[in-house]
Formats: sequence, C-alpha cells, structure tokens
Amino acid sequence: MLSPPLVIDFEHGISAIDAQFHRPKRAAIHLLVEKGTAALIDTGTAFSIPGVIEVLQQKNLAVEDIAYVILTHIHLDHAGGASECMRLFPNAKLVVHPRGASHMANPARLVAGAMSVYGEAEFKRVYGEIYPIDAERIIEAHDESRIDLNGRSLLFLDTPGHARHHNCIYDEVSRSFFTGDTFGVSYREFDVNGMEFVFPTTSPVQFDPDAAHASIDRIMSYEPDYAFLTHYSRIGHLVNHAKSMHDLINAHVEIALRAKDIEIDRQSFISESLYKLLINRLDEHGCLMPKPDIDDLLRSDVRLNALGLVYWLDHPIARFKSI
Repeated sequence: MLSPPLVIDFEHGISAIDAQFHRPKRAAIHLLVEKGTAALIDTGTAFSIPGVIEVLQQKNLAVEDIAYVILTHIHLDHAGGASECMRLFPNAKLVVHPRGASHMANPARLVAGAMSVYGEAEFKRVYGEIYPIDAERIIEAHDESRIDLNGRSLLFLDTPGHARHHNCIYDEVSRSFFTGDTFGVSYREFDVNGMEFVFPTTSPVQFDPDAAHASIDRIMSYEPDYAFLTHYSRIGHLVNHAKSMHDLINAHVEIALRAKDIEIDRQSFISESLYKLLINRLDEHGCLMPKPDIDDLLRSDVRLNALGLVYWLDHPIARFKSI
C-alpha cells in the first residue's frame, strides 16, 4: 500500500506530486492549474496515479478537468502511468515528442525492452500494466509548437542529449522550464543552505554529450527563473547549475574515454569513477550527509549513468561525433 502522496505547492498554480517511485522525493509529477483547467507533466508509473487522483480531490479538481497529460519523454519512470491517466481522464489529450508518439499508441516494443532488462515479474511489480493509447488522443509536440492551457501558453522545445524523444516545456507565466531529465537530477536531500546540487543523467541508450550541451544552452537562452526537474522538482540558481552541468557532462565523457580500452570490469571502473566524482563534488558543495545516506541516494543513478556510458562507448558513430 502506497503512503499518501507528498505535495509541494509553488506559485502560478504549479504543484509537485510525489510519484512514489521506489522512494519518496525521487520522481515528481507536475500539476499545472489555470483557471480550473489542469495539465500533468510526466506521470510516474501506473501505481502513481491513485496519488494524483487524491491530490486532484484535495484541490477540488475533477478528472474531467485534466486537459493534457504531457510527457517530457517516454522512459517509463516518466511515462509509465500515461495509459492509466488516459483511461481515467476522459477529456485529456496526451502530448508527446514525435519520436515517442508511436510507442504510446503501441507500447509493445517499449514494454518488451524494459522486460528484457527487469524480467516480467519485476517489470509488473515496478510499472504495472501499460496499455495502448488511442492515436486520436495523442498530440505530437514538434519543436517550437505550443499548446493552450485555458489561455496559458506552453512552448515545446526539442531537447535531445538524454534521449532523442525528449521535449522541455517552457511556461511563460512562471518563466520556468519543465525539463524532465535534460537539466539533470537534483535531489532535495542534497540542498545546502538553499543551494541545490545538480548532476547529469546519462542512462542508456541515447546519451549524446554534444546534444546535451546544446540543449542546456538552448534552455538558458530563454533566461528562465526556474527549472522543474522530474528528479526532483524546482531548482533555481540556473546560471550556476548550467555551468556545473556542462562541466559534469564533460567529466562523465572523460571517465568513459579512460575506460574505453578496458575489457574486463569496464562498467565497474566507470561506476567507481563516477561515484568518486560525485562524492568530491558533494564535498565541495558542503554536503555533510552521512556516507550511507549518500550511497542510498546515488546508487541507482550511478549504475544507470555507467550503463549509459558503456553503451555510448560501444556505439562508435555516436561516440566519435562527440569528441
């Protein structure tokens, strides 16, 4: 049984709902409300949606008030609950990057790929059931397209680097971007005196350092006040974090390239090097958290980042494009 959802309310009708994905404050579903009409940005998994319903009830919103379910990209911690949303929200349209739309209409390949990694039983335990979504309810959000949320304009930018099916969404009202994984990961437990700690996510299989750098620069060209990350919600100080993201992307690439000629335990070398890199940066950040707690927060991301870098090394066309 899931615990009650954690909700953080921000200005301009924006709330972060905890997706209750593995642990509290790991993944956020963002709710935007404009004059009684609502949109969700990212969905967590099918098991996240009862918590969303509970929050809607708390805010006196009906399921019919959800006009859009927006996906930054189709990785299942962001999109696994999309079909459940569309089943429960009768008036909603699903808004997704053109490269991801077909996988939402027919998720067989997406599910098969995840099951090959997790196994069927573990996949269903973590993600539940994922069903096809009626193509007539899907809107493909091309680069620089917009949707209207009851008079509130949301701008979609194609922002690859983490994935080729990734959009970031600019909200002019709050002068903020909803960045999915493009602007990295920032767990609130690592905040020190109001300053956040941000690091990249290079998880497989589409990490592209050049594109990641370009996407960060494109986001910053709008001079946003805030970024709302799926992992985990709002950060400020974006000029500082953009510089740090560029530096850490380069550091991830350097670690991978040092490992490219290692034939045995290459992934272990990369994982250990990434962990040391992030621990050193956390020390510089002033984080005084006990090491076991840091380990708990970083373990999964380090493993996924290492897997992504190994994949990048093993696909030379993508790799040499970035050197």
